[in-house]
Amino acid sequence: MKNILILLGVVLGIAVFATSCGDAKPKSTETKKENETIMDNRNVKEVYFAGGCFWGTEHFFQQIRGVVGTEVGYANGNKENPTYEEVVSHTTGFAETVKVKYDPEQVDLKLLIDLYFKTIDPTSLNKQGNDRGDQYRTGIYSTDKATEAIIKEEVQKLSKNYDKPVLVETIPLKNFYKAEDYHQDYLDKNPGGYCHIEPGLFEMARKANPLPTKKENKEMKYQKKDKAVLKKELSDEQYRVTQENGTERAFQNEYWDETREGIYVDITTGEPLFISTDKFESGCGWPSFSKPITKQLIDEKLDRSHGMTRVEVRSKTGDAHLGHVFNDGPADKGGLRYCINSASLKFVPKADMQKEGYGEYISLLDKK
Repeated sequence: MKNILILLGVVLGIAVFATSCGDAKPKSTETKKENETIMDNRNVKEVYFAGGCFWGTEHFFQQIRGVVGTEVGYANGNKENPTYEEVVSHTTGFAETVKVKYDPEQVDLKLLIDLYFKTIDPTSLNKQGNDRGDQYRTGIYSTDKATEAIIKEEVQKLSKNYDKPVLVETIPLKNFYKAEDYHQDYLDKNPGGYCHIEPGLFEMARKANPLPTKKENKEMKYQKKDKAVLKKELSDEQYRVTQENGTERAFQNEYWDETREGIYVDITTGEPLFISTDKFESGCGWPSFSKPITKQLIDEKLDRSHGMTRVEVRSKTGDAHLGHVFNDGPADKGGLRYCINSASLKFVPKADMQKEGYGEYISLLDKK
């Protein structure tokens, strides 16, 4: 179908029109510049989607917040620099494919895969919409092992929703060649041009990844890190304590005798855990607190290691080992003693709390 329309457009010198793609609006120059800035400053990743005619697939992904760049082209064929005419001849093995660059801090790859499935019939072989041919096969192609693993896992999950076998390729990218310029941003340049994707899906894509609320932004600020990352960021002692349930030496740690005003945060995530007004001298040789800032920030688990029965304290977001809680604390402060390893904490003095992003907690220091 698309091939016939292109031929007519060339012969007659007119724009190609067929099924409407809805109220498609070209991206402004400002938006594209903003995306380019994001790509310069963030850890942008890429993944390749083949979903039938690449005009509609590209336009669909352009609507999703967090997608910072797209390019249409030909993937996984058997020659160099193919032309469109060679691809549609069914002799080169290429699939019409969209290179999608995305910011993983704004959009999850799993969401992109889920949305992609809504634009295709994953059980159809070499056919999407009115288009026929092996260049219209479906596939998600990766350039690294981590992305490939996520793709395979997600496609396997989504496959359970279909009675027929899912035919979406989940293989590494062998090659990719940019398509001719007139194919790039085709539906931006030709609103109402041919598209195999139902128009309402573009609106769905625009709404699929909304900006987080203020509350969600606050929750997303602190993220658990991979152990490989922590191994590089933490000292040997901090890693041993937080990731291997270690215990530092009493009276030989950084904060056991710290008396300044300030806040104590999770060394692995930066999330606030304790404040100085709840710290007291217990004589045990480790920082002791009567309570955390809120119980929602910690997990308490039964610990029977080393022949003892204790209650372990872990940070909820970072899942870092902090220490233990005992019931021998000051009665006038609730009777609990949160005995915490200094190595699991970072202390931020009151004078630095504002500039380090903890200004909203300063008022807690005035509550005696």
